[in-house]
Amino acid sequence: MPKITFMGAGSTVFAKNVLGDSLLVPSLQEGHIALYDIDATRLKESKMMLDTLNKNVNKGRARITAHLGVKNRRTALRGADYVVNAIQVGGYKPSTVIDFEIPKKYGLRQTIADTLGIGGIFRTLRTLPVMFGFAKDMEAVCPNAWLLNYTNPMAMLTGAILLHTNVNAVGLCHSVQGCADWLLRLVDMREEVENLQWDIAGINHQSWLLSITDDGKDLYPEIKRRAARKNRAARKNGEKHGDMVRFEMLKHFGYYLTESSEHSAEYMPYWIKSNYPELIEEFNIPLDEYPRRCVDQITHWNERSGEITKNKKLKHARTHEYGSYIMDAIETDVPYRIGGNILNTNLITNLPRKACVEVPCLVDRNGVQGCVVGDLPEQCAALNRTNINVQLLTIEAAVTRKKDKIYQAAMMDPHTAAELSLDDICKLCDDLIKAHGRMMPTYS
Repeated sequence: MPKITFMGAGSTVFAKNVLGDSLLVPSLQEGHIALYDIDATRLKESKMMLDTLNKNVNKGRARITAHLGVKNRRTALRGADYVVNAIQVGGYKPSTVIDFEIPKKYGLRQTIADTLGIGGIFRTLRTLPVMFGFAKDMEAVCPNAWLLNYTNPMAMLTGAILLHTNVNAVGLCHSVQGCADWLLRLVDMREEVENLQWDIAGINHQSWLLSITDDGKDLYPEIKRRAARKNRAARKNGEKHGDMVRFEMLKHFGYYLTESSEHSAEYMPYWIKSNYPELIEEFNIPLDEYPRRCVDQITHWNERSGEITKNKKLKHARTHEYGSYIMDAIETDVPYRIGGNILNTNLITNLPRKACVEVPCLVDRNGVQGCVVGDLPEQCAALNRTNINVQLLTIEAAVTRKKDKIYQAAMMDPHTAAELSLDDICKLCDDLIKAHGRMMPTYS
């Protein structure tokens, strides 16, 4: 029976989703689940939760073990068939605080900072050394395993593993499978659609809803009409809503983006601008959103963790996370379609070949196989390339340990470049390197 190793198992709620799903799948129910973390308390809490869930929904059939610290990492990974990665290096404090507060001193504001921008660059630089360590261990003790990466920055981390190790890997995000349904609900069309069909491709957090139909009927003309009307009302009468950036991008670029407006706002040079501060309010852009979420999540966990970890009646219903569906498809050879992040082996023909792209993938006993998309609409590919530039340079910085590559990655970032001079970008990077200290390797 399969072995699933969960890296960052202290993420108890997310572990419940992915591993709880697995306990409900016949092909995975009698397997071995190995939980790994470097935080003893959170690891213990997740073990308690999963033991209870295993008993309640799976008749105790799975074997569950816990492995603490780097010295036990290879034991956790040994013989694994699937490795789920959900780590966050540095946590909220000090890392996330550093990512937000130091750029503020230069007038550079962010919303989420986990994918691109100066925050995404430095999150990658402190996370990749850890993930390269995982990959080295996997090559030694479970060389045929599939790494299912949920950690951000998705494109940079997954791309680096695929470019510079021999590990089988796919990056998985929540934003693809719910995108079309979410858009229809925003424009009050969901109840009108009986047979929803859609196609999505691009890069993580900036993929494009290329088509959306109801039994073959193109829904985009009516969606665009309603979205434009909703944004006009929001800008004119103050009827703000949470998706104003994406609706405005739909108007100008012709296609809807997969990731939220608060994310998307910081991937481009158009929205968070010190010389146009009125845009922040006009388009309802929540600056410093991720630190607020972190504080809320920590408070919520401290207040209600017992409802998950100590609840002897704990149950679980299968979620829409791709993890268990991928593992089941490989185990049973019953094909399943996902939106996955993999290397661009000529799948999107007008994006760079080294890019990590988000495309439809077929999963079966052969693993995760990307489907050819062809050319994206040129304006969509052009915007993607501005992000890919940063991704590839950040990966190169992490591999070469060259400080110049960090500077260059930041210089190519659309938002950072729109706000700061070249000299200030270098100074900001130096300040961030110094603040990270031992959380990052030495760069020359």
